[in-house]
Amino acid sequence: MKAHDGMYIGGAWRPAAGADTIAVVNPADEQVIAHVPAGTAEDVDAAVRAARAAFPGWAATPPAERAALIGALRDVLAARKDEIAETVTAELGSPLPLSQMVHAGVPVLVAGSYAELAATYAFEERHGNSTVFLEPVGVVGAITPWNYPLHQVVAKVAPALAAGCTVVLKPAEDTPLTAQLFAEATEEAGLPAGVFNLVTGLGPVAGQALAEHEDVDLVSFTGSTAVGRQIGATAGGAVKRVALELGGKSANVILPSADLAKAVNVGIANVMSNSGQTCSAWTRMLVDAERYEEAVALAAAAVAKYVPGERVGPLVNAKQQARVRGYIEKGVAEGARLVAGGPDAPLPTGYYVSPTVFADVTPEMTISQEEIFGPVVSILKYEDEADALRIANGTVYGLAGAVWAADESEAVAFARRMDTGQVDINGGRFNPLAPFGGYKQSGVGRELGEHGLAEYLQTKSLQF
Repeated sequence: MKAHDGMYIGGAWRPAAGADTIAVVNPADEQVIAHVPAGTAEDVDAAVRAARAAFPGWAATPPAERAALIGALRDVLAARKDEIAETVTAELGSPLPLSQMVHAGVPVLVAGSYAELAATYAFEERHGNSTVFLEPVGVVGAITPWNYPLHQVVAKVAPALAAGCTVVLKPAEDTPLTAQLFAEATEEAGLPAGVFNLVTGLGPVAGQALAEHEDVDLVSFTGSTAVGRQIGATAGGAVKRVALELGGKSANVILPSADLAKAVNVGIANVMSNSGQTCSAWTRMLVDAERYEEAVALAAAAVAKYVPGERVGPLVNAKQQARVRGYIEKGVAEGARLVAGGPDAPLPTGYYVSPTVFADVTPEMTISQEEIFGPVVSILKYEDEADALRIANGTVYGLAGAVWAADESEAVAFARRMDTGQVDINGGRFNPLAPFGGYKQSGVGRELGEHGLAEYLQTKSLQF
């Protein structure tokens, strides 16, 4: 795979400060496909200084001009979608059809939404004898994960640019090639030098340096709750803005009136997509006692269609594979009933895990409480609607979820009582304009749409 041997800083590719590199491994065959620089605090400092120097000019650029450049970036991403999909497949292991439709396709939609929003958003409003101005926060440090390597970049960078902020991106070390393609796209789209900057590197080195840098005004991080706590503590000490999109343990609540077959099949598909490596995946399926065994049988039949190496890709690396297999072993040890899959590796090569379904899962079990981040579904039984709500809300997370019922109003009424940031009703479609983010330990702030743009703005009022 094509890889740059430098950092993208100040509108140009420049040599890294150090000589260390990171091997990029294809998780499907465990082969090294490229090397990228392992950035240091010196690289981060250079990128932040470039972003700071570019900030006054970019902040002063009229919103319509910023919108046009974001639109140009969208067009470049659309034109390079095949290359992007192939790169994501190579470094993440995602099956190519998923890479084409989701990993390459969704970022184009999101970038397009911010091109439109930047042109129409009310950055100035009159209230009584005051004029309220919504102004860019400043320099943004964006730290993104590997599971959706382009979508997460665009979901942070596009609204930051629309707001008038400049950005330093530190992508996940497992998927840096997609981020390098994005840097090329910003250059091809004509973004001014220093408005977007890229530093590849390890989280504890480059990521920490970016989060701690005194000239970064806002840190936007997507990743584990544990790392999010560290970044939040660092930012709090510096009185610095943060946006944190963290873990999830989302409930898929199937009410008694629902179409059970449809709810189970869509629920299984939701978790198996991206090999279960989705923070908002509906990993807990809640079914009423009367139809419980029917749901278990449907789930076992549905998951059998997801063959590793065909419809389900590998996990991102060996560490993640071992982690997920460990959770499956823990589920068995704690008394859950294994109805599909299991801890054994399904293929001799690649970081694959068998798509797995557990029944007889109780709310206190580890697999019902902790984020697994793999193709594992736990089916829980509830006695009545109050019990279902108790189970659905009974974790430290609150990122997403689903509710199914024959009557849409019944599902909406239940969803309104769930402690979670986003709920799909009867399989509601993805909406790039809807805010995405969590309650409780699933994070702080929102991404996408107007709410995502607001994260990168600060408020000033003038009275006259």
